[in-house]
Amino acid sequence: MNSREKRKNTTNLCSTKTIKKTKRHIKWKNIFLLLFFSGIVSIIVYFCCQIKITNIYIKGNNLLADQEIIEIAQLQDYPSIIDVLLNAEDRLKEEPLINKVDVILNFRKLTIVIDENYPLFYNTNLNQSVLLDGKQYEEVYEAPLLINYVPDVIYDSFVEAMQKVDYEIINRISEIKYDPDDVDDQRFLLAMRDGNYVYLTITKWDNINSYVSIIKEFPDQKGILYLNVGNSFEVFE
Repeated sequence: MNSREKRKNTTNLCSTKTIKKTKRHIKWKNIFLLLFFSGIVSIIVYFCCQIKITNIYIKGNNLLADQEIIEIAQLQDYPSIIDVLLNAEDRLKEEPLINKVDVILNFRKLTIVIDENYPLFYNTNLNQSVLLDGKQYEEVYEAPLLINYVPDVIYDSFVEAMQKVDYEIINRISEIKYDPDDVDDQRFLLAMRDGNYVYLTITKWDNINSYVSIIKEFPDQKGILYLNVGNSFEVFE
């Protein structure tokens, strides 16, 4: 190898070493920006932890009082907005009587919109309450009483039918009795809190949602309303 080639190889080695050293350079600008923005985020989080909510508005609740909802969500002491954002919704979802919940935070004003999981009936045979979600709970709630046994092949359809009944109508029902006859093995008899009785069948169960408007046609009269076949009303003698 001649001297000229040696100088060329030496030059290439030096260039390679120089490139390697350049790759090891620390990008201080990027680190500074990362630290700067991390500091800004920390300040914002700290600031949010110090800011507490000042107003609480609750909508959509009938079964649970405002104060009960506030206590379930642990909002009695008007916590910080960061605590509300992280915890309030999860705490409320643990309550069986709440089906869905929206927690809306407008800076220091909090609005809680409740979609209640109201009780459909209390099954006296199982000593359990059945709520709108179709699940059974040990807790006893104020609800219509299912007073006798319903065969399994009918029971599931009955629960589904009850899920379609308006909450206002649920409150008007006192007792529910499975009362089949030779023609209809899906017939039920409902005792209403106003003293009337209603016959229903599973396939026409949603007719009960028209109860209020139908019964207005018979003022000051008590009797049996047949909603399983038509909507005739038999007045008590």
